[in-house]
Amino acid sequence: MKRLVVLISLVALSSLAFAAPALAAAPGNDTYPDRIAVGSLPFSDSVDTTDASTDADDVEANALCGAPVTDASVWYELTAGADGYFLVDVSASDYSAGVIVAIGSPGSFAVETCGAGGAYFYAVSGQTYAILAFDDQSDGAGNGGMLEITIDVLPPPPTVALTVNPVGQFNRVTGSATISGTVTCAGDAFYAAIDVQLTQVVGRFTITGYGYVPLDGVACDGTPRSWSAEVFGSNGKFKGGRTASVTTAYACGAFDCGFDFREQTIKLR
Repeated sequence: MKRLVVLISLVALSSLAFAAPALAAAPGNDTYPDRIAVGSLPFSDSVDTTDASTDADDVEANALCGAPVTDASVWYELTAGADGYFLVDVSASDYSAGVIVAIGSPGSFAVETCGAGGAYFYAVSGQTYAILAFDDQSDGAGNGGMLEITIDVLPPPPTVALTVNPVGQFNRVTGSATISGTVTCAGDAFYAAIDVQLTQVVGRFTITGYGYVPLDGVACDGTPRSWSAEVFGSNGKFKGGRTASVTTAYACGAFDCGFDFREQTIKLR
């Protein structure tokens, strides 16, 4: 009897040893048909993509993007409530994650944008966008990990307004021209500057010069500030008289820039 009990125990242990391991569950939005609809913004989601798969829909969406691979992919869907720029950010994930944004559906995808760590795109109100987050394997690690994805509307670019005074000065010795005006910047800008182009006919020649005014340290707080630029001709000296000018001011935020320009005649004295 004792031998029979031992034999039964050995058979049971043997069966356990050769039993198939339990399969881990893939994320609920592993495939396009199970995509998660994004509701109100900002939207965020944390999901373990270790057991997420990749399929032919991923390959199609990646055809115009060219990511190395689209492993451990999951799907989302956003319908834009208004025109504007939107940002999909996966940079906080604990693996090398990428994003593809497309319109259409499997068999008719048209890629809007893609990128490593995230991507931004201009959306049209009422248009639906498919969003694929994936492991591009650029870190050489395993399959997926903890995906941290956020989707939100991008802030508008800074605004900038420019004026150019109709009268400038020229230096008889150096031949340089100095023009001036005001610039007003508003918004969140990390860089701002003014570009100036002057063109003047002097005798049989056309003198052209370029100037650049960095606006380092200028706060974009909506307050008008004075600016001036000394411009030297690249092929001769400026003289007194009429000069054609094209002046452009720009202020750049994290994703886009605001511009203003003036094209006018300036009288040099």
